Amino acid sequence: RAYSYRADYFYGGLFSGNGQGIILPHIAASDSTDQIATGNNTATIVTWNTLESGSGWALASNAATAQYAGVYTIRYSLQFVNTANDIHYADVWLKVNNVDVVNSTSRFTFAARKSATDFTYGLGYSEVTFTVAAGDEIELYWATDLAGNPTTPTDGVYIFHDAAQVSPYARPAIPSAIGSISFVSAP
Repeated sequence: RAYSYRADYFYGGLFSGNGQGIILPHIAASDSTDQIATGNNTATIVTWNTLESGSGWALASNAATAQYAGVYTIRYSLQFVNTANDIHYADVWLKVNNVDVVNSTSRFTFAARKSATDFTYGLGYSEVTFTVAAGDEIELYWATDLAGNPTTPTDGVYIFHDAAQVSPYARPAIPSAIGSISFVSAP
């Protein structure tokens, strides 16, 4: 009978409060800078400068490192802008330990800008689920057929950010990249 009390105490603490006693490996990050491709049709790593939350993962500016093996879902959203007067695209894919993840590429196509000051914006979102080993480094890469740069300025595609605004209406900042990795199950 003493065992059942201990089990009740353990499981009651574990599952009370809608699972609040369970901590699963996860990470969520974002970036607050414009991200420029290193050239036309050139693989460029997506960078991260803000850790939103995390447990069981370590974040560097360009990679998340798993501390625990498992099956994980990786989600990302990238805020693209096309400043050129033609249709252009961007491909986005995952690498693990600097090796491409098979079947992880998504292509996003962006219409031509409307005018020299009215650009085309598009959100690139995808998710991929696969097995990760402890110590694996997960990286997100992208490339575009026409690399844009707002500082030179050069028309084309880049990953855009914008600061919070108060006028004409208040809104939070637009991060250039948002990403998360969530534990699904044991491998």
